[in-house]
Amino acid sequence: MRIQLSDHFTYKRLLRFTIPSIIMMICTSVYSIVDGLFVSNYVGTTPFAALNLMMPLLMGISTVGFMIGTGGSAVVAIKLGEGEREKANEYFSMLIYILIGAGITVAVTAIIFMRPIAYAIGATDDMIEYCVMYGRILCVSLTGFMLQIAFQSFFIVAEKPELSLKMSLLSGITNVILDYLFIVVFGWGLAGAGAATAVGEILGGFCPILYFSRENNSLLRLGKTRFHGRVLLKTCTNGSSELMTNISSSIVNILYNYQLMRLAGEDGVAAYGVIMYVTFIFAAVNIGYSIGSAPVVSFHYGAGNRTELKNIFRKSVIVIGSAGVVMTFLAELLAYPMTRVFVGYDPELFAMTCHGFRLYAISFLLSGFNIWGSGFFTALGDGAVSASISFLRTLVFQVSVVMILPVFLKLDGIWLAIVAAELLALLVTAAFLVKKRKKYCPGFLPGSIFLGSAEAVQQRQDCPFIPLPEPRWNPRRSSRLWRFPLSSLPRTPSESCP
Repeated sequence: MRIQLSDHFTYKRLLRFTIPSIIMMICTSVYSIVDGLFVSNYVGTTPFAALNLMMPLLMGISTVGFMIGTGGSAVVAIKLGEGEREKANEYFSMLIYILIGAGITVAVTAIIFMRPIAYAIGATDDMIEYCVMYGRILCVSLTGFMLQIAFQSFFIVAEKPELSLKMSLLSGITNVILDYLFIVVFGWGLAGAGAATAVGEILGGFCPILYFSRENNSLLRLGKTRFHGRVLLKTCTNGSSELMTNISSSIVNILYNYQLMRLAGEDGVAAYGVIMYVTFIFAAVNIGYSIGSAPVVSFHYGAGNRTELKNIFRKSVIVIGSAGVVMTFLAELLAYPMTRVFVGYDPELFAMTCHGFRLYAISFLLSGFNIWGSGFFTALGDGAVSASISFLRTLVFQVSVVMILPVFLKLDGIWLAIVAAELLALLVTAAFLVKKRKKYCPGFLPGSIFLGSAEAVQQRQDCPFIPLPEPRWNPRRSSRLWRFPLSSLPRTPSESCP
């Protein structure tokens, strides 16, 4: 069954559409963990430290791909929703060409200045050669990695989420196979790890170009374009939350490591590293759902279909809340075996890591709402609100609580800092959702999240600005589903209730 952006999304349809993105993000997280396991077990401590030192830098540089992908997909999907497919393809092509040029420029610059950059972020004399070598190898594939990230969002806009998953699997499986071949069989060490990652990123980034450059049955195709300054600015504004999130995460990680080194020494830093590896898998679920559902939100916003927007909003809140409960339960249940894989060789380190992860995992109840809330406003083209949520969540709140809580709770204060930060961010996210509700849900009442669609229809009937047809009962469904022709709904945001 092909799912289109214009469809009415039931729970089943929404999950089927977003699951490829969720699996894609989980796979990406697992591949990163596998890289770390290969290097730590077969290469050595110093190369492993060099890898962990350089990876945040390289991820920070590649944030441009996240910005173009999330911000640009919203712009393109809104145009598709407005019925301007030709213009949508023109914008899509421009953004991809600009990303290629930006990727090459950044990569060449980074290769030239890699040594002073490595020293600046803390590389020691023992690590510097490993850092420079690994960083330069990955810069060769940096453009491919940026494209891979961006295409993850554009594949969903093109109504091809399964292709996004296939590209991710192609890249990831190639990386894992080559890790084993280059490191274990050939003995190339850290250079082998870098080469394996680079090949996977090049495949994941440039294969989609071949697909979109040819005739295809998707909504998007690469072709001739021209420069649209306003579109580029809108894209960067929309995607600024992802840029802010990644930059802020680097700063926060430095502060976490500082506090842990002060209170627990190297074991504390090692424990935090393991917790981050494991957390990647759980966070991937929320990030994947946000990426997968964002183009749907953008399309219906562009089409002026506020009824479907309200439907997606209500269902997303319930899905995210349920997923948060399940993930927290699994994290608490599996804390022992998951941490044992990494640090089972050291009883004291293992005990610290397991205890810290169980406290940290409480944040899974809250983080999904904040991740999706930021992505929701990006999808609506409201980059300022999205960036505000991300900035407060990842920088202001986390920095504040990680400096304050350890004063009172010592080491536990560091593990619980993320919980406090997510709680504060949730209050901000909820406040923005209520304040901006008329933009996406005219007539929305906070309690209507959990109301059936019949009640939602009644709320819309209270709006005199939108004439509604007589609702039609669908006897094939067990739930009370009211259906309206799309033509009866407002076509532009300006036609909605004030």
